[in-house]
Amino acid sequence: MTYVVTESCIKCKYTDCVEVCPVDCFYEGENMLMINPEECIDCGVCEPECPIEAIQPDTKEGMEKWVAINAEFSKIWPNITRKKEAYPDADNWAKVKNKYPSEFNPEKG
Repeated sequence: MTYVVTESCIKCKYTDCVEVCPVDCFYEGENMLMINPEECIDCGVCEPECPIEAIQPDTKEGMEKWVAINAEFSKIWPNITRKKEAYPDADNWAKVKNKYPSEFNPEKG
């Protein structure tokens, strides 16, 4: 099992989760984060830190797509280990559904 970041993170990018990760497996894109599934040790400490529930276990139904997306982008985005400011207007974006792929930005953070 691993944890993955889902589309809820897009244009929110709260980073509370990165500071608690004992293996630093988060990676930063322009408008969201990813978890490297190969580095994640399945401890789960990041999941409750996300205020918008964007972090989910891969065992949850429909997560196969997000495991693949996290694996792909965590290999090309820079590692993030410290909390930063959330995305501008994050609180409003947190309420938006179906942000992937239209709002997703594949650029590095």
